[in-house]
Amino acid sequence: MKTGKIITSDAEIRQILESCKTIAVLGASPKPARDSHKVARYLQAEGYKIIPVRPAQKEILGEPACPSLSDIAGPVDMVDAFRNARQIMAHVPEVIRLSPAVFWMQVGIENQEAAEQLIAAGIDVVMNRCTKTEHMRLVNEKIIL
Repeated sequence: MKTGKIITSDAEIRQILESCKTIAVLGASPKPARDSHKVARYLQAEGYKIIPVRPAQKEILGEPACPSLSDIAGPVDMVDAFRNARQIMAHVPEVIRLSPAVFWMQVGIENQEAAEQLIAAGIDVVMNRCTKTEHMRLVNEKIIL
C-alpha cells in the first residue's frame, strides 16, 4: 500500500493542482462573503468539479451539497477542508473511506495527528495553505496583490 506524505514543495503542490479534478469542499458555505465560498467559486470557475460538503444545505454554487463526506457517491481527488483544526480528527475516518489522493487543510489549519493517520492510509496531506492562492501562484501564475 502507498504511504502518503506531507506536501510542502511548490512542484508537488503544482502537480496536485494540475492532476486533481474533483474536489470535495468540506465546510463550504452558501454565504458569498465566506472564504470557503470564494475559494470554491474560484476552483469551479477554473474547471474543477466541486462537491460542497455542508449539513442542512441542498445546493451551493449550483452544485448539490452533501451533508457529510460519507454521503459522497463518486470518487474524489481532493478534500479541501475549511474546518477548525480541532474538528479535523472527526473527519479522518470519512476521509480514509473516501480515499482521495490529497487532504488539504486551508490557511490556519494544521492537525499533525490527523495528518499522520491520513499519511498512514496512503493520503497525501497539505496543511496551512490556500488552494486558491496556490493555484493562482503556481498554475495560473497571476500576480497576487
